[in-house]
Amino acid sequence: MSRPSDTINLLPYEDLYKHLHAHPELSNCEKATSETCASRLASLSPDFKIHTHIGGYGLVGILANGPGKTIMLRADMDALPILESTGLEYASAVRALGADGVETSVMHACGHDMHMTCLLAAAEVLVKTRERWSGTLLVLFQPAEERGSGARAMVQGGLYEPSRFGVPVPDFILGQHVMAMRAGSVGLRSGTIMAGADSLKITLYGKGGHGSQPHRTVDPAVLAAHVVVRLQSVVSREVGYNDVAVLTVGSVSVGKSENVIADEAVLGVDFRSTGEGVRGQLMEAVERVVRAECRASGCTREPKIERTRELPTTVNHEAMTCRLGRRFKEFFGEENFDGEIPVTTIAEDFSVLARVKGQDGREREVPYVFWHWGGVEEELWDRMVGEGKVGEIPMNHSSGFRPVIQPTLRTGVDALVVGALEFWGECREGAKL
Repeated sequence: MSRPSDTINLLPYEDLYKHLHAHPELSNCEKATSETCASRLASLSPDFKIHTHIGGYGLVGILANGPGKTIMLRADMDALPILESTGLEYASAVRALGADGVETSVMHACGHDMHMTCLLAAAEVLVKTRERWSGTLLVLFQPAEERGSGARAMVQGGLYEPSRFGVPVPDFILGQHVMAMRAGSVGLRSGTIMAGADSLKITLYGKGGHGSQPHRTVDPAVLAAHVVVRLQSVVSREVGYNDVAVLTVGSVSVGKSENVIADEAVLGVDFRSTGEGVRGQLMEAVERVVRAECRASGCTREPKIERTRELPTTVNHEAMTCRLGRRFKEFFGEENFDGEIPVTTIAEDFSVLARVKGQDGREREVPYVFWHWGGVEEELWDRMVGEGKVGEIPMNHSSGFRPVIQPTLRTGVDALVVGALEFWGECREGAKL
């Protein structure tokens, strides 16, 4: 079976991937990355109508190609504040100011460089095969996915507003994410595929003083320790075994000197869930535990609990997923496709792009499908599976995360093109890919 990716030369895209990997940019700082994507998109066809600076550095390319459905393909652009340890010849050496104003190393540790490369290559395939499909293609590059704010910023920034950018509301939205799975494999599931996520900044107010006289203070370090330990029992003792939930205290900041008891402590808390009921339950439990521990410690000031990030649950459209699953199974082969991959507690803001307002002002959701595909060398994956060491393979957000370029790139391109053609009603009569 011929593959859509055979239509183009992928070697320039391998070089593009290396360039993007070596030049990552943090959330809301994707200026050069956005310019690269816009330039590459414009070079594919003068018929692309490109809108930039949507919700920051977001951009969309519109290619109208006759009557038919409007389909959006999406990729994210931002990188992470991580020091790369892959040892790749094109590894990132970039340093930049983080959101906290502190200089940090920057790395594409979540595969967004691969996402962008695949989307641009898929766009070229669809440009070169325009006689085989009819409809409108939307190619969207989103900023700030890692902060959970980029999709919302684009929508609120006028993405679909006729008086602003006038991007047509899509009939379908397709997206994908490279994961620590066997390269060449693709997986999806109907319904919930990715959890919703909430991040909190919790400030605990104690009473500072000299380290030699703790009895005259309310020590926020001890208070923070009690809160951290107590929160560990929320999921294990309050969430039912049929529900999916994770709660992590990812950062603790208190004091600057060993002989000074600080006035306050700041905790960074992240929790994930796959249902609104559990989500509310977790939030209530966090507030209850924090306030109770503050009272038990004798705090005279209530804690401050701020929500810093909120990502919706990603719920694939059932009929779309079944249809695309059949097509993927046929195209990639049963051995390379899993239509029932487990729900993951990794979260995305992809589905925010699907929330649109109709002319009556009511919000509705555009049908969408989001899938995962693998980036781990087949030989390495098979060996680690055989040795029972899959957990040792560097995963997303680790300093060693390094998708193998091929067949990862080819698979990602094929998946996007096959998906788009499926929802354009296959190809025009008599045309084959």
